[in-house]
This record gives sequence, C-alpha cells and structure tokens, in this order.
Amino acid sequence: MEPFLAEDRGKGARPKIVVIGGGTGLSVMLRGLKQKPLDITAIVTVADDGGSSGILRDEMQIPPPGDIRNVLTALADVEPMLSQMLQHRFNSGSGLAGHSLGNLILAAMKEITGDFVSGVRELSRVLAVRGRVLPASNHSVILKAEMEDGTIVEGESKIPQAGKKIKRVSIEPADVEPLDEAIEAIEEADAILMGPGSLYTSILPNLLVPKLAETVVRSEAVKIFVCNVMTQPGETDHYSVSDHLQAICDHVGHDLFDYVIVNNGSIPPQVQQKYAEEGAEVVRLDLEAVTSRGCRVIADRLVLFRTYLRHDADKLSRHIYDLVQRRMSEKE
Repeated sequence: MEPFLAEDRGKGARPKIVVIGGGTGLSVMLRGLKQKPLDITAIVTVADDGGSSGILRDEMQIPPPGDIRNVLTALADVEPMLSQMLQHRFNSGSGLAGHSLGNLILAAMKEITGDFVSGVRELSRVLAVRGRVLPASNHSVILKAEMEDGTIVEGESKIPQAGKKIKRVSIEPADVEPLDEAIEAIEEADAILMGPGSLYTSILPNLLVPKLAETVVRSEAVKIFVCNVMTQPGETDHYSVSDHLQAICDHVGHDLFDYVIVNNGSIPPQVQQKYAEEGAEVVRLDLEAVTSRGCRVIADRLVLFRTYLRHDADKLSRHIYDLVQRRMSEKE
C-alpha cells in the first residue's frame, strides 16, 4: 500500500478519522488502522511528565515527546530497523541514560524548525507517516487528580501511584489553547475514535482542553470508544465498561459515543492470574448499563497475548473501518 501523507488530504477519496488518546494501546491500534484506506489524524496527550519525556519537557520547554514518538512510529512507513532505532532507549551514558532516540530527535526538530508542532510535521514527512500526528496543544499541561478522600495528586506519572480512587482530573492551565489543526480535523471528521489507553492519564487530558472537548461534543461524526481489556491499577480499579463511559461523561458533561468496541474473548486463567498479581482484572461488560447510555456494543475476541495482553490490531481495525464505512454510506 502506498503511504498516505498529510498533503493527500482534501482529495475526498478516504473517510477522515480522528483518533484521540495516548499510550501503548493507541499505538497498537494505529498499526492496524494505517493499513486501511483512511485519512488518519492522531491527537495526542501533552500531560506526560515521567521519564525521558518529563526531563525533555522541563529542560527544553517542549510538550512531552514520548506519546508523539510512539504514534509517529506506529504510523510510519519505514523499515522495522528504523522503527526499532526510534524506540531505542539508552541504558548508559551521562545524561543519555533513560532517553529514547526518538524523543531526542523530536527535541532536535523543535530546535531546527523553531516550533514543536513544525518539528513533528517535518519528522512525519521524513518517516512517510500515513496521516497526521498532532499534540493536543503546543504547550505542556500539568495533570492533577482529586481523589475520593479529597487529596490532590499532581503529575500524570504520580496519579496511578497514589493508591487511591480518582474522583476527577483537571489540567493546569485550565484554559490551554488547542492546536487550530486539531480543531479543524475534528470539525471535518467522519469518525472520532477514543481509546484504548489509560482513561484518566491518556484519554481524558485531551478532553480537558476546553475548545477541543466542545468541538468533539458538537461534531456529527460517528463516535467510537474502544474499551481497555483490563483495568489499570491506580486508575480504573474494578471498573466496568459503563464506568469508563461515566467517567468521560462526568468530565465532558455529555454522553459522547455511538458505539463501544469491547473484547468478549476469554482470557486464559494463568494470564488473568499474572495481571491479578499486579492488581488488574478483566473489564466487565455490563451490557444493559452501556446500552442505556445510547451506545451500540460491538463485541468480539480482540486480544492477543504475548508478554502482555494487547488488542488484535487487524481485527480491531476491521471493526472500526466497517463502522466508518457504514456511516459514510448512510450520509450518501
């Protein structure tokens, strides 16, 4: 398949899909979606403050590059060795240890172009990225969580470690401006997709950018939520599928989604035990509660297990593409 580049936008040949989130789950899904004839725009969180991203964010005054790097790599049309190189993390070296090469390249591109978003755009061209990758904002944000006991935890990387139930999250500054390109992509979208990924630290930070959330709410695109297979310790302990939807509704003020895609394949007991030792369990599908919110449920065996459980990117992308095609045919 020929790579679909940003400059191909506007030819009208492909449905436009906006994917919002961050983290490993998003990257896995995008590897499948890029094989479909879709015009993809990925809008990625700028709340990360841990590890290499956190260091570069503070020292270089740039949005955290880690999630951007992962998404660029997932959508890139390059040899596997180049992808491996971008993801390489240095194990030694004064000042280098802990940094990934891709993060350092993004920091360099910001200095070369004078602007982080321009740097991402130029690196996308170099990597023949199939679509566009945009940070939710050109500025970093600080993520804060108010816990059920009233305590406040500051910092995306610290929130899951607090060991308390999250009541709600917020960003600082609260009035951060989204990218104009991100708003335009949402306004033009035929489909808007969220998840999989960390609910409170990867998905919701994007929806806390005021104008971005408002544009999603107004959009007439088909809206799809891909639910995590397992709960995340410190974030979504004991959450069902409808609990995920309720958390998003509580923060945005609206039920957003037309469809929810969930895994209904069995997970081997030994795999469940491995996750249970880390405090994670299978996200339970409470079907009646989900459909009462106006959502249609697409359920299938969507998991693969290697070292960790991951979504089956090919099968997941087929379901997403079918939903988008269905909506496009309804509009004709």
